[in-house]
Amino acid sequence: MRDFFIRGFEVLVGVVVILMSIGVVVAAIAVGMGAATGVDGVPAGGGPLAGLLVLVLGAIYVIFVGGAMYLGLGIYRNTQRMADALDARGPIGAGRP
Repeated sequence: MRDFFIRGFEVLVGVVVILMSIGVVVAAIAVGMGAATGVDGVPAGGGPLAGLLVLVLGAIYVIFVGGAMYLGLGIYRNTQRMADALDARGPIGAGRP
């Protein structure tokens, strides 16, 4: 049952990273075309340089957050492999020098 949840979380992380990437691209296009609005519907300005800035900073954010989530999954997998290797080795002091 535990493996089901871990595999499900891996799929969820992949979906979240893809959705975040799509959101960054859409936001960059909206800001670049001047279609974004600020608080109370006030135009936020924008332009190609602002769109490029949103794209670059958003990509850095997606890489950071996605990398942190995948790092956590990698630590779990490495810990699981180490525990399996130690279990396969047998008990300590079982006739080994």
